[in-house]
Amino acid sequence: MLVIESRHVTKEVSSPEGILTIVHDISFSMVRAETVAIVGPSGAGKSTLLALLAGLDVPTRGSAWLMGQDLSVLDEDGRAAVRARHVGFVFQSFHLLPSLTALENVLLPLELAGERNAQALAREALDHVGLSARLSHYPRQLSGGEQQRVALARAFVCKPDVLFADEPTGNLDMVTGARIIELLFEFNQSAQTTLVLVTHDHALAGRCDRVLQLDAGRLIGQ
Repeated sequence: MLVIESRHVTKEVSSPEGILTIVHDISFSMVRAETVAIVGPSGAGKSTLLALLAGLDVPTRGSAWLMGQDLSVLDEDGRAAVRARHVGFVFQSFHLLPSLTALENVLLPLELAGERNAQALAREALDHVGLSARLSHYPRQLSGGEQQRVALARAFVCKPDVLFADEPTGNLDMVTGARIIELLFEFNQSAQTTLVLVTHDHALAGRCDRVLQLDAGRLIGQ
């Protein structure tokens, strides 16, 4: 089964200089458990493409399909429902809720999904990333690496079909980033998740099954 399909996806935005094309006519597909890195210089359209594939944004032309559903024909609530069922996210800036503890941040998607064993699953996920002693800590009390480990636990705790990771090591030092990447691929392999990874790190990209190279919004190689 095709998990992700990008069919001639184009994204344009208005600017004082006229219409800017951020993503231009990109087509590719991914199957279950495949890992793909999206690379390219700053401004190449990497994060925009990820947002389109995840249904966080809609294309100007073309269509993005996720788990057999055309996201382009759904409204915002419909796309959010698809993401809730199938998708996990890891971002460069962690995106943890500052008013919730580490445990509560990981519990949130489980509770939204109506999971009965939410507490046990959240604790297990945090234990897996080495944070069983930090359950009651708030994000401000955690280091950057610890916050990203909470974000990883939250992303994988519902066993998503697809994980979108946007520069997951961008705010971390080299040693901490390497640990996060090991956890990311470890989680990904055990859950057989399809991974879309935006990164500037070519060594990291090389660990993926395929690399899509963008330049000025165009797919120039894979």
